[in-house]
Amino acid sequence: MMDMFGKLGEMKKAMEEVKQRLDNVMVEGSAGEDTVRIIMTGNREVKEVTIDPRYLKEDRKEELEELLVIAVNRAGEKAQNTSESELKAAGQGILPNIPGLF
Repeated sequence: MMDMFGKLGEMKKAMEEVKQRLDNVMVEGSAGEDTVRIIMTGNREVKEVTIDPRYLKEDRKEELEELLVIAVNRAGEKAQNTSESELKAAGQGILPNIPGLF
């Protein structure tokens, strides 16, 4: 039983290390042939938004909003995939092979 608690402690430490690493991993999501770009950390924190100046006109507002939603969702998906990969790698070898855990 004590060994399991030790393993859980190792797992918690590994997860914290992964979270810190993911703060430094940047992913990009873009839309409209890169007219809107979002840069986000692996922890899904938006760091940068780049918009082609042509879309900053009132008559293109709706299109810009749609492109922003697409770009944010794409960046979020990449961040999620990166996070899952990092967590899976960190957890292997620490806890026993429990189906569905990683």
